[in-house]
Amino acid sequence: MTDWTVLFVCVGNAGKSVMAQALLQHSSAVGITALSAGTNAKHAVNPLTAEALSEIGIDVSSHTPRQLTDELLSAADLVVVLGSTAQVDADAVIWDTDEPSLRGIDGIERMRLIRDDIAGRVAELSESISDRS
Repeated sequence: MTDWTVLFVCVGNAGKSVMAQALLQHSSAVGITALSAGTNAKHAVNPLTAEALSEIGIDVSSHTPRQLTDELLSAADLVVVLGSTAQVDADAVIWDTDEPSLRGIDGIERMRLIRDDIAGRVAELSESISDRS
């Protein structure tokens, strides 16, 4: 199997991209390295993101948001941008992820819906990469 590096990007690297990275790392995807970064990285992971992932046995409480760099972009075999806000100067796959707040859903329920949306996408991505290798 060929090793793949997938870079997940969102604005703050405190929510959606952290979820995607953690979910891909947690999957049984052998030969896939998951990274994440933000176009305007925050200082800490979103507590609701950490809570939503801890509900399924994944701990991201120690995640430190990372600023997107040209080096990270060039090291990635695949760049995935989560949501429509982050902009990157690279060929990227855009995941127009669910945004429950547009439907009036906030708090932990919002994060659970986002987590589940991203988990489904990550599973498909993992399978697709495994099929290519």
